[in-house]
Amino acid sequence: MADYVAEQIAALRDEDWGVREDAALALGQFPDPRGVRPLIDALRDEDHAVRTAATAALKLIGEPAVVDLGSCLRDPELSVQEAAASILSVIADDRVVEPLMSALLSEDWVVRMHAAQALGRLAYSPAVDTLVLLLQDKVPAVRDEAMIALKEIGELAVTPLLIALEDKDWRVRLKATEALGVMGSTTAVEPLINIVKSDPDTAVRQDSIRALGNIGDSGATDYLLSILDEPRHQIQAIEALGKIGDRQSVPALLKLVTNLDPSRYEDRVPVCEDERYEQDLAVVESAIRALGRLKDDTVIPVLIKALQSTLVRKDAAEALTAFGKTAIPPLVERFRKEPDENIRYYLKETLTQLGWSPNRVRI
Repeated sequence: MADYVAEQIAALRDEDWGVREDAALALGQFPDPRGVRPLIDALRDEDHAVRTAATAALKLIGEPAVVDLGSCLRDPELSVQEAAASILSVIADDRVVEPLMSALLSEDWVVRMHAAQALGRLAYSPAVDTLVLLLQDKVPAVRDEAMIALKEIGELAVTPLLIALEDKDWRVRLKATEALGVMGSTTAVEPLINIVKSDPDTAVRQDSIRALGNIGDSGATDYLLSILDEPRHQIQAIEALGKIGDRQSVPALLKLVTNLDPSRYEDRVPVCEDERYEQDLAVVESAIRALGRLKDDTVIPVLIKALQSTLVRKDAAEALTAFGKTAIPPLVERFRKEPDENIRYYLKETLTQLGWSPNRVRI
């Protein structure tokens, strides 16, 4: 009986790149350890298609290939290191955590990125300190994967990040706040509030507010409401309140919307970069979007009234769609009474998005 695996291993040395590619793909269908080393050698093949096929095959073989691929993380050829790291990001297990830890500090950003992916997937807590350092990496993809890995590791990553909030470098503090927001740990709420109160850097304070919104804990509501009048923090605080979803914030957000006086903006256009557009309107727009997130039915009449203003009409219409069928009756009633065709257009568009049909409801 022919040895199919041996035949494909031999075909990996064929002069025809197409034969080599087919052989690599075929070996991926059999979790036979004999195919591992030949496929790793194929990672050096001169043809890109063969290298790609060998990479895919090793991922499919899985566990039998893990240890040998771990050794490849120290290969003299960076391309082999990259390929091995990308495969291990999918199939790594505890046997290769040490070479993956070393790979986090590789000179090659692709290797660093995939090593972070692998260690995050393994939820390997000893990697936390190095992953926190990678939040400062010059390559955005590495920073992103380090942050995802910290989230996958979970609560054990929180303490090092809280320590990083006290770092002298504002960029470290900035990335730490962002990571804490992504992780969503309520343990970080009070430390982040303290950062908003005391950090000397505006960007760090603003990012801390965003993090509080992403965490979504109502324990931050009172403090966020207290800073709604601070221009540098106002929009971030409004957005955070919308994400938290605490209905305690409804009155304050409604006040921001109802205080809008369209006459103040007559004969002015945004392209002039007027300060009123840059600040006042941005605040109202954010408040409307936040109210849409909160989905408190009592705000529906205010949002319908906001449709009268060309300044925030689009935002109000989008916010109303978040309320679902609850918003249909008051919208239909307003449509019946509204003489302005432009406003009627937005009312009808909003109703359509809510599933309303003119064949079902005569207006």
